[in-house]
Amino acid sequence: MRLTIASGVAAFTAALLLSPLFQGGGWFWTSLGAVLAVVAAGLLSSRLSLPAWAAPLVGVAATWIYLTAAFASEEAWALVVPTKGSVVELARLLGVGWADIQRFAAPVPETEGITLLTAGGVALIAIAVDLLAARVRRAALSGLPLLALATVPATILTEPVSWWAFIVAALGFVSLLIADGRERVGHWGRAVLVRRTRQATSGAPAGGGAPADTSGLRLSGKRIGFAAILLAVLLPAALPAMEPVSFFTFGVGGRGSGPGNSISIPNPIANLKGQLDLPQRRVVLSYTSSDNKPRYLRIYALDTFDGQQFGMTQPKGAPENRTENGPLPEPPGLGPEVKINNVVTNVQISDEIARLQFLPLPYPAREIRVDGDWRADVDTLMVFSTREEAAGIDYDVMTSEPEPTADLLDSFDGIRPEVDERFLALPDGLPPEIRKLAEDETAGARTSYDAALKLQEFFTRPGNFQYDLRTQGHNSSALRNFLISDRVGYCEQFAASMAVLARMVGIPSRVAIGYTGGVQVGDRWEVGTNDSHSWPELYFEGVGWLPFEPTPSGAAGQGSAMVPAYAEPRPTPTPGTSSTPTPGATSSSADEPQSPTARRNIRELDREGTVATGALPPDDSMPLIGKIGIGAAALVLVLLIPAGLRLITRNRRVRSLGWKVSQPSDELTARMVSGRDQVTVAAAWAELDDVLYDYGMARETSETPRALARRLTQQYEFDAGSAAAITAIASAVERVLFARDPGRIEPMSKDLRKVRQALAATVSRGRRVRAVLLPPSTLRRLRLLGERLLDGFDLLETIRLRRTATQKGG
Repeated sequence: MRLTIASGVAAFTAALLLSPLFQGGGWFWTSLGAVLAVVAAGLLSSRLSLPAWAAPLVGVAATWIYLTAAFASEEAWALVVPTKGSVVELARLLGVGWADIQRFAAPVPETEGITLLTAGGVALIAIAVDLLAARVRRAALSGLPLLALATVPATILTEPVSWWAFIVAALGFVSLLIADGRERVGHWGRAVLVRRTRQATSGAPAGGGAPADTSGLRLSGKRIGFAAILLAVLLPAALPAMEPVSFFTFGVGGRGSGPGNSISIPNPIANLKGQLDLPQRRVVLSYTSSDNKPRYLRIYALDTFDGQQFGMTQPKGAPENRTENGPLPEPPGLGPEVKINNVVTNVQISDEIARLQFLPLPYPAREIRVDGDWRADVDTLMVFSTREEAAGIDYDVMTSEPEPTADLLDSFDGIRPEVDERFLALPDGLPPEIRKLAEDETAGARTSYDAALKLQEFFTRPGNFQYDLRTQGHNSSALRNFLISDRVGYCEQFAASMAVLARMVGIPSRVAIGYTGGVQVGDRWEVGTNDSHSWPELYFEGVGWLPFEPTPSGAAGQGSAMVPAYAEPRPTPTPGTSSTPTPGATSSSADEPQSPTARRNIRELDREGTVATGALPPDDSMPLIGKIGIGAAALVLVLLIPAGLRLITRNRRVRSLGWKVSQPSDELTARMVSGRDQVTVAAAWAELDDVLYDYGMARETSETPRALARRLTQQYEFDAGSAAAITAIASAVERVLFARDPGRIEPMSKDLRKVRQALAATVSRGRRVRAVLLPPSTLRRLRLLGERLLDGFDLLETIRLRRTATQKGG
């Protein structure tokens, strides 16, 4: 029964490691009840002497009854007995809980489904621990399910597991091991102790039927366990941190087939409409750029269309895509033939922005310098965080903005877009009039780029559409009304409609939501709530994602909207004209049209040269080699601590004034210290004793000073000067110890130095180096200090809340 209770304690203390994953404490009490149910089932199995295979089944049954009473009592018979209705309800809650885990970032809210999943998981861990420890009697192996429980927060959270939770969990596992050891030894014999204690040497109780005394074994187990826990807590503080890798399909860094990163995302469409409807303009951010030009700042990229409105796939941010790790992933589809304009932008977010976990960025961002844990989604280059908020932050971003020409875009026609199919997906049931409209408007287009221009012209043609914020509805009929009949809406309708039409003619598209360039105030551009905007982005293989602008601009539309240069109507070519690269752009000889078959595969070309001319301001942080050097220097300093302590002790001993013997190593030295006038002799003798120990020539306890001097002189063949020096030291020690009046004692520093040099000449170079860097005499003192600390734990064994039976009898 002791093992069953210890197993429950170990499982529940390990469950405390999950606390950073939840916002409240409801999961704690629910999980505690689940563990108690498992413990009760285990005690019942032990009482009935059930076989090992039956105990887990009883534990599962007890857990089922407990979860039914806690979460589906209304569907159960007599509140606790499972029924078909309660099983259905538990299954529903499990599905809801799993969906919530996929949707929320840690710390997650305590929904019923998440609490049910947590309590059930902790109960299963407790059943596994009880099976291994109490049934199979493999307590050490029970650490595996406990470790599995500990890996959940370690792989989901970016921060390390709190030290207090680790210590509590480790103490729970150590108590399980101690209980298992007591059970084993108590059944078959006497404990074999690591260290003899007073209790171990006391007489055994009378009577041969008494069980073996395991208190000494318990004390040894505590010492080993406490030492291991102490090392596990302190040692990682001196080691470099390692990046956790997630083994799950949810949480930051997830790589599985699940929906991706767990981050709660507000409705971008609702936020956009709300900001545009505000009666007064509020500044949300300001920015400066190296070319002092306005540019769109994208926050969200909506890639899925359900027939009513565009939505966003959950972004995925693996640890290697953190902004602090350097350049972001390559912009999808951008090839080396495109002229690049490298721009550095500094963005300052207003403190009044609330609940924004995505960074407003020009596209495509190549490198970002920002404080906090921000990560880039590989597919869209959105930068987000599950732990930080954008309010009040300041960051620098370097972008490599493509500046394609119309001829270059035409030359890419015919290349199959290498993008995910979701950027072309459309639901069934869209009105056929919309597809006919797309085909009619793009009729006669020679290339995909030409078709995109025709679609944009359809929306911007004077008198064709009207900009108005008083528009409601997102269903397919609203889309039809906007395109066919009413033709009144705001930027969201314009962007979504052009994206849908582009997909109908085979152009991958998505909808971006963010801000337009704003207005210039002084040397900065200010962006307000009235600059909230939505625009379509269309994909062209070889160039990547390009923004288009179907929303009317100026006083009759979105005031600060701008049509990109490549989306302007084609200029009429004139003889003798040529394009000149803009300053700061990376030029390329491939600006002229080329046959798709004459070019190399753009995926095979090195694109590093196309972005080398622009970069963020120099990072003032220390380079990696400097950090490695500091770490190595710190490690060397730690290793030199014993040598430093030895040097300090030696210097104190050879001083002629103010020396004190601290912690004498033996009784002989302690006797000499008792006299205030004999401290010099005690110092010389203590230093000689340490020198002998460092060189492996330890003095025998029964050896007198004179006998020691004679043995060293004969054994190591000292010369006359060294022999006289060791004899003088021995004589001074004996006079201090035994003479009524020791007389005048000459300074002994020279004699001590001669003896030390003579002893050093008799040992190998390795022994001398070790005596300097890792002196055994200092390590011996450190070991004695550790033993005194352990003796303090021994005192805990003398504390009793009540007298033992023997004491009562006395």
